[in-house]
Amino acid sequence: MTDARIGIVLYPGVQMSAVLGLADLFQVAGRIAQDANPDAPRLGVHHLQADGAAAPAVVFDSDGPAEVREQKICDVLILPPSLEPPIASEAALSLAGWLRERHGEGSVLASICAGAFLLGETGLLAGRTVTTHWTLAETFGNRFADTQIDIDRLIIDNGDIISAGGLMAWTDLGLKLVDRFLGPVVMARTARMLLVDPPGREQRYYSGFVPRLNHGDAAILKAQHFLQANEGKEARLSILAGEAGLEQRTFLRRFQKATGLTATDYAQRLRVARAQELLQFGQLPVERVAWEVGYSDPGAFRKIFLRIVGLSPSEYRQRFHA
Repeated sequence: MTDARIGIVLYPGVQMSAVLGLADLFQVAGRIAQDANPDAPRLGVHHLQADGAAAPAVVFDSDGPAEVREQKICDVLILPPSLEPPIASEAALSLAGWLRERHGEGSVLASICAGAFLLGETGLLAGRTVTTHWTLAETFGNRFADTQIDIDRLIIDNGDIISAGGLMAWTDLGLKLVDRFLGPVVMARTARMLLVDPPGREQRYYSGFVPRLNHGDAAILKAQHFLQANEGKEARLSILAGEAGLEQRTFLRRFQKATGLTATDYAQRLRVARAQELLQFGQLPVERVAWEVGYSDPGAFRKIFLRIVGLSPSEYRQRFHA
């Protein structure tokens, strides 16, 4: 029998490569742990098929066919990513209720990418901070306004609720759980065996700047178009307010309300996005990249780049240069 049980929920639209990949990852980790210490805890995995209003049923159990007949309380229930649009509220109602019950019994709930939307439907995220894929952040924020979203981070571990960002972040979540149940040595050996980075990456290394343009404020949109056209190099308040046809204080208030950013931060993100392209696909030295995107002080450029991306320009080039 197993010492820790991990359930993977097969909801409509689930990404099966993540489901099967997680099962393989836990199997590899279990073998590594047992080879090092026959008395090490064992990980058991079962798949739970969600189908309509009925409670999810066990369709696979790593302990064997005899165990499939009985559903056990899981230490962790994982909501994998989806290749489909985020699950609709109506489709999630019965499953969300079932997840709340399991959480009340002590199961940790963990989501990956769009799986966070199903987690959000449980109502358990109110007042918490979670992550999802960076392209889904605005949709998630509109749907779950009582939850803080942090797309810079790839994993947020709140103990009883864990969320992971991108489609492939199942590897990070899987290793995180291996660390929790089998320890850091087994986690590191598992990562080495699978040739994947151990947990510690951040989603902002990979995300691009996607400005909010569908806010409905035509005056602010004019200023955004002006900023886009000059790649954020001209961001003086007097000029931006003039482009928008607004008084400066009014412009500042409406710009932040419409875009979620100050005009200065917006311009910096445009410059950094351009710098990322130059670092990834070009050969210019960092000092020249800084100049090309509008920074006369390379030191200031490095600080702003590090704050936004989470890596220095040199580290970014080393990791992502094509």
